[in-house]
Amino acid sequence: MPAFSSSTVRLKAPDDAVRLPVREPVDLAAWAVEAARERTDDERLVPALAEELHEAAADARTRGPVAALSYVPEPHRGELARIELSALLADDTYPTMTVDLLARYLTTITAISFRPPEAEYHDLPAGPSVRVRHAYVQDADRDGTGTILETCAYGIVPDEGWGLVLLTSWRAMARTDELCALTDDLARTVTIG
Repeated sequence: MPAFSSSTVRLKAPDDAVRLPVREPVDLAAWAVEAARERTDDERLVPALAEELHEAAADARTRGPVAALSYVPEPHRGELARIELSALLADDTYPTMTVDLLARYLTTITAISFRPPEAEYHDLPAGPSVRVRHAYVQDADRDGTGTILETCAYGIVPDEGWGLVLLTSWRAMARTDELCALTDDLARTVTIG
C-alpha cells in the first residue's frame, strides 16, 4: 500500500451530496451561492441553503479532512448530514496504525456522550475497519438538556503507517437507520491509489 497522500484517497459522493471545498482556495461565499443554486431551482431557498453550505465548508476546513460532503437530499430542509473523510498518520506515540487503535479512538466516551458507543469490525475494499455508532449531547443547558448529535464512523486501516476515519454526523434522529446505511455504503466506496 502506498504512503498516505490525500491525492490517492477517493470517496464516491452520493447523488444528494455537495462536495465541500476543504482544500481548494475559493471564495466560500461565492462558492456557496453557486452550490445552492445547483441543488435547487427555487430561488427563495438559495440564501438559506447558501448560508448553511458556507458554514459547513468553513467548519469542515477547521479540521482539514481529505474530503467533506454536505448531504442535502431535500434542499428545502437544508443539510441533513455532514460526511468527512480524514487521515490519521502513525507517529512516535503510535508508530503502527491498527484497527484496534482506531476502535479505541472512536469509542472514547466523553463528558458529552449520550450513550455508550457501539463498535463492530468489518473488512472493506480499502482495508480492515471498525464501525462505531455514537451519540453526543451538544449545547446542553443547566439541566443537561441539549441537542443530540449522532454519528456513524468507520476507522479504516489501508496501511500500518496511516488510517482513515469516515464520519457521518446528524441531528435528525428519525433518520438514523437511513444515515447509518448511507455511511455503510460510502465506506465501501473508499479507495486508495
